[in-house]
Amino acid sequence: MAQKALIAVGGNSLIRAGERGTLAEQSANARATAKSIARMIKLGWEVVITHGNGPQAGAALLRSERAGNEVYTHTLDMCVATTQSEIGYIMQRELEFELKQLGLKKLVTTIPTMVLVDKNDNAFKNPTKPIGPFYEKNVAEQKRRTLGWDIVEDAARGYRRVVASPEPIEVLQLEVISKSIEMGIVVIALGGGGIPVAYGENGEIVGMEAVIDKDRSSALLAKNLNVDLFVISTDTDQVYLNYKTDRQQGIRKATAEEMQRYLDEGQFPPGSMGPKVESAIKFIKNGGKKVIITSYEYLMDALEEKAGTHISE
Repeated sequence: MAQKALIAVGGNSLIRAGERGTLAEQSANARATAKSIARMIKLGWEVVITHGNGPQAGAALLRSERAGNEVYTHTLDMCVATTQSEIGYIMQRELEFELKQLGLKKLVTTIPTMVLVDKNDNAFKNPTKPIGPFYEKNVAEQKRRTLGWDIVEDAARGYRRVVASPEPIEVLQLEVISKSIEMGIVVIALGGGGIPVAYGENGEIVGMEAVIDKDRSSALLAKNLNVDLFVISTDTDQVYLNYKTDRQQGIRKATAEEMQRYLDEGQFPPGSMGPKVESAIKFIKNGGKKVIITSYEYLMDALEEKAGTHISE
């Protein structure tokens, strides 16, 4: 039986630092990522791909806001839904091309994915996830009054909206994803951490104004799919201690317990590597076998343990 892997691709992998995020730029970046994933599939891996959507969701919110006088606006859950399809289309198109280049006749599909959260999660009482553009103080205050937004100040760049980032409870399309993998289909799912939803009073599904951390929901999906390997693709070749200091030191292999100790020491900031390491630890502690944290350029070397950070029990 083929080994299964879940590869979590960061949203910033499609829009690099300094880029405007044009569709041409996103497609070129997606193709570079797809080349590595296609080579992994060529080796016999069954793959499910998840991805972030931070820049894209921010752009969707901005478009919705600026066009609000002419067309209907989008709620945050709807922005996640639309960017799932947008990014899924880009990645699916590029991956299908790369697979054909390798002579592989593999189907690729994108599955819009809802993730259940708790309406009473404390995250809704204390929103911390920044989204969308920066505003001047008077504009931010107006939006706080008229739209009920939670606003925080970034001293260097202005004011920004923050929303809740609740814990993922259940991936509602799990069975569809699982059966697709069993059929040999390459699956792109759980975009942006999943569309945040909860159950209403009558059992109906209700969209929530929230953003679910992509790595946390990917760890949950990886556990439920019982994958052999959970890959977290980021913008560095491996995880570093004392990052960007003269004492910087890469971590090639570590146990979940060792990574937890580094995390407790404050080695991995909450806004960057922290959630990735937390998700890796949680996956291993919940019975997962192995996690690799690396960038797509080093994926093939990482599979041979020549690159990346490898975390196990």
